Amino acid sequence: MKKSTKTIIENINDFLEYLDIEKGLSNKSQEAYARFLKRFIKWLKDNSLETLLPHKLTEDHIWKYRVFLSQAFNKNTKEPLKKSTQNYYLIALRNLLNYFADRNIVSLPAEKVKLIREKSDRTIKFLTLDQIEKLILAPKTSTITGLRDRAILETLFSTGARIAELVNLNCDQIKITPTTKDLEISIIGKGSHVRTVYFSNRAVVAIKEYMETREDKEKALFISYKGPRKRESQRLSPRSIETLVKRYALISGSPITTTPHVLRHSFATDMLNKGVDIRNVQEFLGHRNIATTQIYTHVTSKRLRDIHRQYHSGKEFKV
Repeated sequence: MKKSTKTIIENINDFLEYLDIEKGLSNKSQEAYARFLKRFIKWLKDNSLETLLPHKLTEDHIWKYRVFLSQAFNKNTKEPLKKSTQNYYLIALRNLLNYFADRNIVSLPAEKVKLIREKSDRTIKFLTLDQIEKLILAPKTSTITGLRDRAILETLFSTGARIAELVNLNCDQIKITPTTKDLEISIIGKGSHVRTVYFSNRAVVAIKEYMETREDKEKALFISYKGPRKRESQRLSPRSIETLVKRYALISGSPITTTPHVLRHSFATDMLNKGVDIRNVQEFLGHRNIATTQIYTHVTSKRLRDIHRQYHSGKEFKV
């Protein structure tokens, strides 16, 4: 083990290169780490610790940084940082310490950075099948934007895709023939991992009807029909998708908390409610860790508990 002559701050660029070259993380993941560590850099500077070397970092420093995070506010919502968000900052710091260990640089072990315990019964927002049906039928398919929006909603619920994955879909990925009943395609998901997503017959029909109206040469599957037509790409943005989902949630009477990610939650919850094994749901969602998928079991476990109470309460026994 060696003591670094570079400060912690000076080591961060090397760490980001390490994530790129040796860990193979995507540009977006690298940007996320840089963003999370930016707050740690600011904390170091605000506390006159900008010259702190890795081997000088102590558990007391970590504790004070955790206190700082607990008192920090989200600049957009003006609310305290959620525990899950605080953990993102701490995980970034943990990985920096793992980098030091991998480079044989003396520093605190990563396990000294304790994560904040979150409630195990994390609330998952999802829609019932009746709510999903009303939401999907909300767009007026007499217009091209209505056909597009119906196809978007069907795709979100059928595939369980993340919003970024939906936005990146291209026309040449969708091979629909007159006999196509359902469809499966490979997409590049979070962390640049390839996975297969599946389109139901309803989703295929909706996409086919939408694509038949297309006379443009745009590469993107879902495009905008607003704004200047001369811009480089008409591909819909994540913000546009979020806006249209919220608009149809309002029209259909769905909860105001409905978002594209809520449709992903609804997809997973529906699968589990119908008896699909959690390992299969993990693959459908593209989760690398089964623990991430297990958040949905709290929803289905409550349903099973209610069924147990109804049908197996023990009332039939006379004591």
